[in-house]
Amino acid sequence: MHWKKEMKVKRALVFTAFFALSVNFAAMPSVHALDLNNLGGALIGVAAQYAKLNSTVNYCDDQGRGEYFDQMKNQYGVDPDPTKNAILDDIMTRLSASIAQSDPSINEKPYNYFVNPDKTFNAFCSLGHNLSVNSGLFDLLNNNENEIAFVVGHEMTHGQKNHVKKGIQKSLPISLIASIWGSQAGSTLEIVGIDILAKQADASIVTKPQEWQADNTGFEYAVGAGYNPGAGAAVWQRFIEKMGQDRSNFVGEIFSPSDHPSEPDRRDNYAKKITSFSNNHIVVTDGVVKVNGKEFMHAADSDTMSAQERAYLIGGALAAVYHNSATAPNAYAGSNGYLYMGNQDICLPIAGEDNVWALADRLNTLK
Repeated sequence: MHWKKEMKVKRALVFTAFFALSVNFAAMPSVHALDLNNLGGALIGVAAQYAKLNSTVNYCDDQGRGEYFDQMKNQYGVDPDPTKNAILDDIMTRLSASIAQSDPSINEKPYNYFVNPDKTFNAFCSLGHNLSVNSGLFDLLNNNENEIAFVVGHEMTHGQKNHVKKGIQKSLPISLIASIWGSQAGSTLEIVGIDILAKQADASIVTKPQEWQADNTGFEYAVGAGYNPGAGAAVWQRFIEKMGQDRSNFVGEIFSPSDHPSEPDRRDNYAKKITSFSNNHIVVTDGVVKVNGKEFMHAADSDTMSAQERAYLIGGALAAVYHNSATAPNAYAGSNGYLYMGNQDICLPIAGEDNVWALADRLNTLK
């Protein structure tokens, strides 16, 4: 059962219990009256636990966030890999500066973050702006900073919009109420501590609308930090290709199929953003990059990346040019073999694609 539906059912059960307690108590035999007294005490206990939960959540989200962060590192472990940590340091610095342009509150509560050793493809942001990226995400994306930045920007949106805090406050008490309802013990629940919340950090507690908001706002954060506008579509293209029918290495909050948008939908949403960001000059579909409605190039597979993934990154680089320039600058071949347009590097042509001089000439005729 979807958790929202489950919430409605259990709230209805609680309401029914109170109603029965107030209306039918006098007519019930003593044995039932005893059970209801126990249940009444349990329900009062639930109210107290709501207060305890909110207090603990608020503590972990504010003055206790450092303590909570330490608990998260103990829970998940820390990967000391210097390359991965350097990449994450750079991404967090750039994204934080980008976010501060529209939401200066991040300066009052900067993010704590770490790389954890889990080899699955995931990242998560929990209470108190505490964020972690799985080592497996770096591995699958070949340490591509542009693509990793889009995943991290997605997670930082959850932090900026308080999605996790809202999700924990809504979802965790329901399970506690269910526990009391089943036992009718009337005893108080165990205190909801930091260790319990740490285990909830990467649970699927965000909604589909929140996921779309994280994708869309995360895009703005990432491009504002200077990352390739096509990297979001490239991430999901790569995920679709690598996933196949086996999700065993792709688990976690951002990839839960029941409560989240589908992978093709997310890729296509990002692909549309390439076009809109370019002021409608660039379109990328099925490995083909079009400029002003005409085919510019058909990307080829590289040793590490499919033609479709490369096309999104090439289109994203072109989109940055058309977004930032009123008049498209000339394309040319750089001394390093890259195709440039103004100061923007577009791509390094590979086998199966036209040479850099031919691409530059074509691009200049299309711009």
